[in-house]
Amino acid sequence: MTEVLSQDEIDQLLTAINSGDTDTDTDGVRAPTDTRKIKIYDFKRPDKFSKEQINTVRIMHETFARLTTTALSANLRSMVHVHVASVDQLTYEEFIRSIPTPTTLAIINMDPLKGNAILEIDPAITFSIIDRLFGGTGEGAKVQHELTDIEQSVMEGIIVRILGNMRESWAQVIDLRPRLGQIDTNPQFTQIVPPNEMVVLVTLETKVGEVEGMMNFCIPYLTIEPIIGKLSAQFWYSSARQATNTENLNVLKEKLVTVDVMLTAEIGKINISVRDVLALRSGDVIQLYNVNIDDPFSVNIGSRQKFLCRPGIVGKKMAVQITKKMANIEPSELEEFASEGEELL
Repeated sequence: MTEVLSQDEIDQLLTAINSGDTDTDTDGVRAPTDTRKIKIYDFKRPDKFSKEQINTVRIMHETFARLTTTALSANLRSMVHVHVASVDQLTYEEFIRSIPTPTTLAIINMDPLKGNAILEIDPAITFSIIDRLFGGTGEGAKVQHELTDIEQSVMEGIIVRILGNMRESWAQVIDLRPRLGQIDTNPQFTQIVPPNEMVVLVTLETKVGEVEGMMNFCIPYLTIEPIIGKLSAQFWYSSARQATNTENLNVLKEKLVTVDVMLTAEIGKINISVRDVLALRSGDVIQLYNVNIDDPFSVNIGSRQKFLCRPGIVGKKMAVQITKKMANIEPSELEEFASEGEELL
């Protein structure tokens, strides 16, 4: 049977609604509060990058920022500072609307990845670089204008240098070979993906002398999708550790190639007193321990035995011929190796 509320209960319910206390029921018992966190999801702007992937992209481009700081400082002979301000995901249309007109837009071919990316350089930074390279103090242009042919050629050289740093900063994820396609100045005419396509935008705060501005690196999701699985902290740090070990090993090998070492051919050994050594004269015979005339000699590098050899003469000089590479050979095995007649290594 349906329960009918009394007038007092109806008045209490209306009072609770007017005061905003909607969790109080007719019996004065507070209903359980829903503690679930609700996140608004916009299907027109789907999140295609996780927080971990965004953080990995940030780490990659922090390396890129450090390398670019060094390269531009040396090239411009001025104090340059570049650092990552933010890494965001947004639509391509939002990116295009956020940049000024005219500006410097470099279309970057992301080989071996498909598609292109965009490197946008703030006009203030662009004209500061150009002024510095032309012998000025690095002041930005007071009136913004499109790049002339000469100015565009100068910026092409700068961008090519920057792309070399990009290749190095991406090396642990992919062997990226970025190439400059063309330079545009009007964002409205630069459509590398549909307007609603998601992109990751790396914003770099840049300072050249006293001039400050932004550099933006826009990478479409379609371009970065083949390696999206590698943009994880686990893959990044394991690749970094492996790359460091390989790099250190290669450096050590290059250094060791030119190191001089002592190489000696040892006939045999004997213990002898200093008195006997002082008494030695030409024609004296020294009998060695456990050495036969047919036994091979030991070739030592430093204090370690590395090869077996046979004595001989080349022209008028004494020489030895390598017959066997040793791998921790015991003295008892020397006779066995001597009888094998091994080929010259």
